[in-house]
Amino acid sequence: MTRTRRPAGFPASLQTEASTPGRPGLLRPQKTLQEAARDASRAVPPSGLGLDSAQVRSRMVERLRREGGVVEPVLAALEAVPRHRFVDSALATQAYEDTSLPIGLGQTISKPSVVARMLSLLWLRPGARLARGADGPGAGSLGRVLEIGTGCGYQAALISLLASRVVSVERLGPLHDKARRTLRELGFHDLTLLHRDGHEGYPPSAPYDTIISAAGGADIPTPWKEQLAVGGRLVAPVHSDEHGGQILRVLDRDADGWHVSHHDAVHFVPLKSGTL
Repeated sequence: MTRTRRPAGFPASLQTEASTPGRPGLLRPQKTLQEAARDASRAVPPSGLGLDSAQVRSRMVERLRREGGVVEPVLAALEAVPRHRFVDSALATQAYEDTSLPIGLGQTISKPSVVARMLSLLWLRPGARLARGADGPGAGSLGRVLEIGTGCGYQAALISLLASRVVSVERLGPLHDKARRTLRELGFHDLTLLHRDGHEGYPPSAPYDTIISAAGGADIPTPWKEQLAVGGRLVAPVHSDEHGGQILRVLDRDADGWHVSHHDAVHFVPLKSGTL
């Protein structure tokens, strides 16, 4: 495990490790939304109405609230995380528009509305109301989360404010490294970031209460289904011949098996194997 220096004013460092077989990641509870908002203000002091102002994010959040379909805890997380810090400075002026933006290596940061929709679908899973003991989620929390496709780290930051534990997997080494740096600089800590093939998930930390993928394939990989806890929910883009593109597939697991539902049309990068 690589220990990183914590930024000034933050209580702990980001936990990272490589994909060493048989070596489970160190997982710890995440900080609260209130702590995250406070820490973000320390890392990037507000200075009027520029991109570093909370007012800019608030306008984005209010737009999403008016459009509907997003739960309040997700909106609070969106307001706490400075999206412009996760994109190239040349694109920062577009950070709070409802658009996807390139982050390098043929990858993108998803539209805020799509991220918000997927996280809301996860938040509302039936299993969120099940008691899982002291180490599991409370009512409504995302609990133990596996994210496929760390990308720039923006969604991982949001998830960390809504979950008790987070494992995030990225197949592209340069993106993994960049996300680790950005999350550390902003004080988002206690995420386990892995550079490995996302097709296999991460069995050492399974089962997961929620699984989310930022890349789409023809179907849900079997390892993801196997690593989903009973009472858990998975959301991922999949190709649909009927819709002529990708849609969001939600997979719920209960004692009787897996149950599928389909939701919004989306457009994500393809799910690929291997690491680079």
